[in-house]
Amino acid sequence: QVQLVESGGGVVQTGGSLRLSCAASGRTFRNRDMGWFRQAPGKEREFVAAINWSGRSISYADSVKGRFTISRDNAKDTMSLQMNSLKPEDTAVYSCAAGPPSFNSVAPTNAKEFTYWGQGTQVTVSS
Repeated sequence: QVQLVESGGGVVQTGGSLRLSCAASGRTFRNRDMGWFRQAPGKEREFVAAINWSGRSISYADSVKGRFTISRDNAKDTMSLQMNSLKPEDTAVYSCAAGPPSFNSVAPTNAKEFTYWGQGTQVTVSS
């Protein structure tokens, strides 16, 4: 089992920034792909960003490219999502996810490729 705990959500004005963190515990973190997904009220969960186990492959949703930056620290079993230039449409519950042990060369973007999920943290962007 891998336990994931998100932190860093909150309320911010349009154009502001937030940094989300995901702390992992339990089984090995460093050989797992990691990702961020979000779900707004009344909408389906959507992919935000992902990083493969080594950190050498990163994927972003088109809606966040150039504004969000995903990173990981395998020595600390943590992953982060720096969110800049936030927009009201970024309002959602953000969840981090971990995949099964692998050595993928490309960061996955499909939620089905992730095995463990955190509880989520609310991000609200006011206009």
